Amino acid sequence: MHGIKKYWMPIAMLTLFETVAVTLWLSMDNLFYLFNFSYIGFSISLGIFLFIRKYRHARRIAQLLVGLYMLIYLGLICNENMQIEGFWYYLFTGVFEAATIHYAVAKIFGPLFFGRGWCGYACWTAMVLDFLPYKVPRYPRRKIGYIRYITFAASLLFVTALFLTHTGNMEKIMFWAFLIGNLLYYALGIGLAFLFKDNRAFCKYICPITVFLKPMSYFAFLRIKCDTDKCISCGKCKRVCPMDVDVTDNSRKRKNGTECILCYECVKNCPKGAL
Repeated sequence: MHGIKKYWMPIAMLTLFETVAVTLWLSMDNLFYLFNFSYIGFSISLGIFLFIRKYRHARRIAQLLVGLYMLIYLGLICNENMQIEGFWYYLFTGVFEAATIHYAVAKIFGPLFFGRGWCGYACWTAMVLDFLPYKVPRYPRRKIGYIRYITFAASLLFVTALFLTHTGNMEKIMFWAFLIGNLLYYALGIGLAFLFKDNRAFCKYICPITVFLKPMSYFAFLRIKCDTDKCISCGKCKRVCPMDVDVTDNSRKRKNGTECILCYECVKNCPKGAL
């Protein structure tokens, strides 16, 4: 029984995604949703399971399984714009499918349960950035996080302008926006990583999706917590955190608390098992 109990998190995650998968399949009468969310839920749960089993590349496997599926299959093969512009597009057309469902589950309401887990286990931009050499930030966080709100507003204004000008071939434009947008994200992300010596610089300062993720993540059910009786205040968890989160503070107001991507680097490196 104790052996099963330690796997409660991957079981809970798989149950959550299966519930969404079956609900959408039955309500939308579309088998795709059953496959889509079952696959994503299985991939993320597998990553968590492998982490519990102490497999070194557990999270990276989940990143690749989900990230490549969404980038190549949904994006390039199915021509779905899964970037934020695609979300605005479907939202404006009143169509509750593809990007709108994805955003509702992964980036708007889902974070109430799993916080910024999307950023740690599924994002196809971070999937590439995490292969770069600066896994631990070399310098303190810069106070330029406001840029994310500019890119968020720019994406909204771009799609709004297309609708106001009654632009034709919107589906084709959205596909090209997906291609060009991803290329820009990768170029910016890689450039910033080397400039700031921080793989996650793009996530901290530029990514518009965090405007959705951060408020909900404040209330997240899944959080890294510290056993203060075991903690020896060595500071190692803070040094290895790619997002500069103070996980020794259990308050929801802890420093950079809504930035935690549940990568568990702090847990792996804690010498006393306090996290």
